Amino acid sequence: MADRYLTVAQVAELLGTTERFPRRLIAERRIVFVKVGRHVRIPESALKAFIDANTVQAIGHRGRPLRRVA
Repeated sequence: MADRYLTVAQVAELLGTTERFPRRLIAERRIVFVKVGRHVRIPESALKAFIDANTVQAIGHRGRPLRRVA
């Protein structure tokens, strides 16, 4: 069991949101979570998967990748 289980407060802090946002994700079943008695925990891997699935890649003008200016 290598995965760390995070509290709602820890997830909110990592995402830079209030606790309401991860609680809404849980209520809407948009993120994997574990119930330990009455406590709710989110596996670190589930948080990473959620972030990866919702990351939008930038595109440049006319669909070309953005160029970095040195």
